[in-house]
Amino acid sequence: MTVDLQKKDAFASVRIKEFRRLLSGRFLFIMGLRMTTTIVGWWIYQLTNDPFAIGLIGLSEVIPAVSLALYAGHVIDISEKRKLLLRGVVLYIIVAICLFSLSTKYTSSHFSNHAISICIYAVIFCTGIIRSFIGPVFHTLLASIVPRNILANATTWNQGTWLTASVSGHATAGLCIGFIGISGALGIVVSLMIFSFIIMFGLNKRPPLAFASKKKTWESVKEGIAFVLKTKEVLGALSLDLFAVLFGGAVAMVPVFARDILKIGPQGFGFLNAASDIGSICIVILLTIFPLMRNQGKKLFFAIFGFGSCIILFALSKLFWLSFSALLLAGMLDGISVVIRGTILQLKTPDNMRGRVMSVNSMFINSSNELGQFESGAAAKLLGVVPSVVFGGCMTIMVVIVTWFKAPSLRKMEY
Repeated sequence: MTVDLQKKDAFASVRIKEFRRLLSGRFLFIMGLRMTTTIVGWWIYQLTNDPFAIGLIGLSEVIPAVSLALYAGHVIDISEKRKLLLRGVVLYIIVAICLFSLSTKYTSSHFSNHAISICIYAVIFCTGIIRSFIGPVFHTLLASIVPRNILANATTWNQGTWLTASVSGHATAGLCIGFIGISGALGIVVSLMIFSFIIMFGLNKRPPLAFASKKKTWESVKEGIAFVLKTKEVLGALSLDLFAVLFGGAVAMVPVFARDILKIGPQGFGFLNAASDIGSICIVILLTIFPLMRNQGKKLFFAIFGFGSCIILFALSKLFWLSFSALLLAGMLDGISVVIRGTILQLKTPDNMRGRVMSVNSMFINSSNELGQFESGAAAKLLGVVPSVVFGGCMTIMVVIVTWFKAPSLRKMEY
């Protein structure tokens, strides 16, 4: 198959056996992670009845994840990628078992809700440490498995797999909480992680590039930061994501909306929590078949502007179908931005720096998602739940407007 035909072939990357194995293992892994996120959010709110407690979950994870991200990037670039990935999955299995133990009747009968909550935060802190390493490894492996000429196609498939797993995880967790309880749901998480490890155990070894291992730690870290700072398209895309998602993290408050405002119970909570990801995967499937060919930079701005508008609509809605639709559309618009940002990052990053650049990327992502969760919890405590989400949507729109004028190279970006 010629290079031109490969670029037009929507299935070019998934014809590679090892890439399919990576996608399959990542699907189960991400599904388990998203189930955990949904379960812990509902569980903490059930234990505390405090929206701010939900925000503390994000803070517990983001502190170690961001603190270790730059060092993790250096380690990834000088390490054998498959071994590092498998070690991370094993550690996540241990974390899931710890959460399962905290959810048992024995624990609830011997410890107070406050003590259990503290233990949950401690476990989530550990996941942040693991996440700082394992997140960038997935993206680094992808680029080492797939030829560069079909990397954009592979990135779209990768995002589609992540979103499908996220939808499945959210919805499955909500249903499991309703039918088999928190302990049963966490038992399924452990099983998913184990199957993920089994699948990815068959990946080929990916040793570091010869010259990457000669760098000193701080010199290596500075090189990665310098690359991001001087590559304006990458810096602009990451900054836009950081601030937009930081203020637009309405999903963090979904447990409150589901239980206290919409009154739809755990099953409805699971579907409402998955609405954004359902929209994202629909648009990613469409973009896989019909990729964006022109004006990707401008479309990134329009998508995030629409995302902020949908968050405001969600905050003001009192009807389940309208709230679901607002998050669904928000997810579709976010899916467009995710594909564009992911493709820019993969195409602009040289192979010998992928671990460090992907770690810088993970700093922005972790900061936006987890700090956004904390910001949502803090704002909800200060302003009230509905006003805080409206405020977040308005701030997202403001960030887009400011970045439009401050980052012209990103606005004009095409690939």
